[in-house]
Amino acid sequence: MSELAHAGVAELGRLLRQKKVSAIELAKLLLDRVEQHRELNAFLDVRPEVTLAQAKAADERRARGEDGALLGVPIAHKDIFVTRDWASTASSKILQGYMSPFDATVVDNLARAGMVCLGKLNCDEFAMGSSNENSAYGNVLNPWDQGAVPGGSSGGSSATVAARLAPVATATDTGGSIREPAAFTGITGTKPTYGRPSRWGMIAFASSLDTAGLMTQTAEDCALVFNEMLGFDPKDSTSLETPREDFTRHLADPVKGLKIGVPKEFFGEGLQPDVERAVRAALAEYEKLGAQLVDISLPNAELGIPVYYVVAPAEASSNLARFDGVRYGHRAARYDDLIDMMKKSRSEGFGPEPKRRILIGTYVLSHGYYDAYFIKAMQVRRLIADDIQRAFTQCDVIAGPVTTSVAFGFGEKTTDPVAMYLADLYTVPGSLAGVPSMSLPCGFGERGRPVGLQLMANHLQEAKMLGVAHQYQQATDWHRRVPEGF
Repeated sequence: MSELAHAGVAELGRLLRQKKVSAIELAKLLLDRVEQHRELNAFLDVRPEVTLAQAKAADERRARGEDGALLGVPIAHKDIFVTRDWASTASSKILQGYMSPFDATVVDNLARAGMVCLGKLNCDEFAMGSSNENSAYGNVLNPWDQGAVPGGSSGGSSATVAARLAPVATATDTGGSIREPAAFTGITGTKPTYGRPSRWGMIAFASSLDTAGLMTQTAEDCALVFNEMLGFDPKDSTSLETPREDFTRHLADPVKGLKIGVPKEFFGEGLQPDVERAVRAALAEYEKLGAQLVDISLPNAELGIPVYYVVAPAEASSNLARFDGVRYGHRAARYDDLIDMMKKSRSEGFGPEPKRRILIGTYVLSHGYYDAYFIKAMQVRRLIADDIQRAFTQCDVIAGPVTTSVAFGFGEKTTDPVAMYLADLYTVPGSLAGVPSMSLPCGFGERGRPVGLQLMANHLQEAKMLGVAHQYQQATDWHRRVPEGF
């Protein structure tokens, strides 16, 4: 049965189609693994009776002749997506125990495809963080080294897939929260074009950046799930109205003649030698496959961090104003009047990182500072996006490191928020530009901790990017490595 636990989405879909395993058998197997590995603290809410009911329904659909690629395949959802049958807390005490009356569109799309939910996953509070040390419900541990962070904010999602507790997990990326944890845990993490996945039912952090994506074992698995997950949603005003497409269509395309842009700014000061070695080796593998490396420049990329930490907190300040103790969520037990109730409810409910970002965001939006900070940041954001568009006139995809180092230890950066923010140095430019990007496992660095290779493609070119990733994974086996004990 361990082979089943280690199988990816594509393989499980084939086994289900051939009736070599049932959805109920798979669900029971993985629920047992979730319980067995509670020490990772990856799951916040598990309700076996709901999971098994979904699995039974999937088996019944297949018995009636349905043959969907995802029918009966297990999945777990980051606790940023609201769900009717599991609590939706954004890993915050301010929403502790909250039960949504509806499912997020992403959750609903995958449920319609017959996927079976195993539960909700831990993350940084309101998706704010790079290490998963900001959850109100404790740290998630990295399966490769339990003294190391699993990355954030989607640390529960990355640890779950790395430990083979689920073949796929949803995640969200605002400034790197899919790619960085995927790199830290040796799995494939993919952020599509901003606006491709619906944000309806995603608990908002920064509305112009938040993007739903996936943690999977392989690029092929991601493509299969994207086929059902992505699409226009009239309920989401930021949703792109694009035709449905098959994201698997370029998986077999060879990379011979492909131009891969390598930004010089991603290989400068701060990049650790062990990470650079692994990334350079991955680029060399692409050359062996016939791709051509092209030197490019993203001159404003270094400004991504200061821009992001003006824009994102400003939007967070607005979005988190709804958590006031009036309509839902935590309300202080004792207060004098309405204003006092709001103050105490928010003070008690929010953790340190959301408070920090709310304060920063409120400051940069305040009278006298809006033009100096927020407007200026938006102007530089445009420069960063223009740099990326110019780069795509010279190359087909952009490649480089995901992070400056392998996963760091718990507590190493918590006393220095700026050092923590710099963990997103290479991922923030792609988020600010809204382009699809992903992390592929490409080796191991210091203390046997995984290293990720980042790929970026132009808007709406997820299928091409996934094809480029798939060709690398066909030639290497880093994505097949599993942490010891799992």
